Amino acid sequence: MRTSAEYVDKLRKMKKNVYIDGQLVVRDGSELLPSIRVLSKTFDLTEDAQFKDAMTVTSHLTGATINRFTHINQNANDLLQKQRLTRKVCHLTGGCIQRCMGCDAINALSFVTFELDKAYGTEYARRLDKYLRYFQENDLTAAAAQTDVKGDRSLRPHEQEDPDLYLHVVEQREDGIVVRGAKNHITMAAIADEIICLPTRAMKEAEADYALAFAIPADSENVKLVTHVANPRPRKTFKAPVSDFGFADSFVVIDDLFVPWDRVFMCGEWPFAALLAHGFALFHRHSYTGCKPALTDIVTGASALVAEYQGIAKKQHVRSKLTHLAAVAELVFSAGIAAAVEGQQHESGTYIPNTIYANVGRRHAGVNIYHEYEILTDLAGGLPATLPFEGDFVNPDTRKYLEKYIMRKKDVSPENVHLCFRLLSDMLCSSLSGVSANAGIHGGGSPIMEEIVIAATYDFEEKKKIAKHLAGIKDS
Repeated sequence: MRTSAEYVDKLRKMKKNVYIDGQLVVRDGSELLPSIRVLSKTFDLTEDAQFKDAMTVTSHLTGATINRFTHINQNANDLLQKQRLTRKVCHLTGGCIQRCMGCDAINALSFVTFELDKAYGTEYARRLDKYLRYFQENDLTAAAAQTDVKGDRSLRPHEQEDPDLYLHVVEQREDGIVVRGAKNHITMAAIADEIICLPTRAMKEAEADYALAFAIPADSENVKLVTHVANPRPRKTFKAPVSDFGFADSFVVIDDLFVPWDRVFMCGEWPFAALLAHGFALFHRHSYTGCKPALTDIVTGASALVAEYQGIAKKQHVRSKLTHLAAVAELVFSAGIAAAVEGQQHESGTYIPNTIYANVGRRHAGVNIYHEYEILTDLAGGLPATLPFEGDFVNPDTRKYLEKYIMRKKDVSPENVHLCFRLLSDMLCSSLSGVSANAGIHGGGSPIMEEIVIAATYDFEEKKKIAKHLAGIKDS
């Protein structure tokens, strides 16, 4: 397994294809450093006594000890360990740990390639097995590039005026394929070793060229990563862990990229595009039942802290709000536990989460995210939006006045009150907070996507039978 230093050294040596605000940048530059610190945790914690047992696992392919985020889940305990681990690490980074993207992609591919080979006599599973060995042995990170730019949402992929609005094959050769298109909202692409491309939706026969899955090095020729970073406000004096970590999401532009056959895991098998798209979403939504409760934990902790500092912690309306936050976090986490326990082992050996529970958990998280911020805003008041700048708490001309008038409860120091409200300002009023709130709804699939899956797979007929029995209704 790699160290974080080895991971960063690899980034430093990769070809430059990351663009930020019009500039071609190095991967280990200041703009991407907050995101790199997040991923570095997934390497550093393999040697931490509190995390080592959860962070490492035995490869079913080689028997070697590997990083859990390169592992193919083999049983319910694997899913539970990943979920618990994700929640704990998110507490350290203050948000998404990002590395679940590649983990969820390889898990989806592991059972879909098996099904493809059964149906078509292809060799996708063998190719993936070879790739997974490489992935695990080198302890790689991967971005999952699923979301196409989609163009006119009322039109299907093959109906778009510009065929490139969905990633597709433009040429097949003896040694591989040439692909063109773009993927958007791709978390961690700029700081990943690999990019794994997956179909974004179900396809029809006319869209066979869009039924496509492959893996490429993130610095491949003809790939440009136009990247948006959401970094915390810099702090000069009042350093805190919250200011260390950020996020990077990329517009992945793929312009006539050659992909060798040994890195292609679906090419034209359109009836299975939906299975792979939904398979990745399922694993990723289960990952959300680990990270989203962690984010709610942070909101809950900040809400409880500011209520305590302001002397209102024992008020009934405050206790009710805190209880609501606790209920959201634990219901989402419980759904993830149920998804693991009620999951099933596929014929390929991959253990797959229960569809209903994973989607119910992710939906519950998505529909509550803005209410969580509403509670925190209500308890904090307006100061997070108008908090004086850091330098004003240092300048002797203003410091004594700010320390005097920021006071709340007499047993809480003005410095601690200030640090609390600076955290709240970052959580509620920064560019990073805006990105986090939006991602809380749309990351891993918007609530409407979970509703579509639930409506399509939930056994409503069985529930009608229960009602009929109690009503005394006999089917004719």
